[in-house]
Amino acid sequence: MRFLKPIALSCAAAACIGLAYADSDAKTQGATEQIPLLWKVSDADNAVYLLGSFHLLKADDYPLSKDIDAAFDDAHTIVFEVEPSALTAPDTAEKFKQAAGYADGRTLSQVLPKAARDRLQKMLAVGGGSVEQMDGVEPWAVTLSLVLGMTQAMGFRQDQGLDATLMKRAAEAQKTVAGLETVDDQINALDSMPMNEQVSGLDELLAKPQETLSDLVEMHDWWKRGDIKNLDGRMRLEMKQKSPESYRLVNVQRNDAWVPKIEQRLAEPGQDNTLVVVGAMHLLGSDGVVDKLRAKGYTVERICSACK
Repeated sequence: MRFLKPIALSCAAAACIGLAYADSDAKTQGATEQIPLLWKVSDADNAVYLLGSFHLLKADDYPLSKDIDAAFDDAHTIVFEVEPSALTAPDTAEKFKQAAGYADGRTLSQVLPKAARDRLQKMLAVGGGSVEQMDGVEPWAVTLSLVLGMTQAMGFRQDQGLDATLMKRAAEAQKTVAGLETVDDQINALDSMPMNEQVSGLDELLAKPQETLSDLVEMHDWWKRGDIKNLDGRMRLEMKQKSPESYRLVNVQRNDAWVPKIEQRLAEPGQDNTLVVVGAMHLLGSDGVVDKLRAKGYTVERICSACK
């Protein structure tokens, strides 16, 4: 489950080939309206909306909350983790392929324990594949490939994810778009995860595939209901405890790089508001962007008309 979380809630570019504790937790049990993970950060003259995304969604997750629609309409610029055109650039897929390979000559068969290798062989054989065909691929990329394949069979699609949907809407509305980081930044974060944590994450998926998929369904439900408490305690903190270095690279390090860029937008004169759309995990807890901006003295409010 630990590497499912970055895919669904943290790494937009990977899915394409927040949340801090609010003033009070949303009471969403029995709610019929989507509860967005949406905050508004303000200074003297303009504002930045922070929206927590789920990168893999289903068709019936739409229409979106009216709060998201209002924030989108109010924003002059829509900022994503990666600038949209970079995701479809001709060399992006090749960059992923290169990063997924081994720089030290090892193979997947060598880094996986025998039990995990046997489980992977059994899983791949169902579709006519084999471990040998994936021997040049690092565990993080194998996990990504398996998860995307399994979730697509459940109806989750990358092109229906919240960020992908808003990218299309921004293009149709001729909104200005930008990115907080480059494709290379995101690929490097995934590729830099320690091999022992990569292996452990893949082994966990192979040992309990149905449990992993059940976890995704549960996380999706929490996200849709705006359940901050469960998302933080059962998603972010679990990854931090089980895979601390991967958590630092995928979440904390990137958050720290993004905060000054968001502050720069607040510092610009005028009232050209911005909507920032990032994986929900980046807005969670004390390491999240929301708390980091609140600690700097900005006015931060949860936007949730359905919570009232």
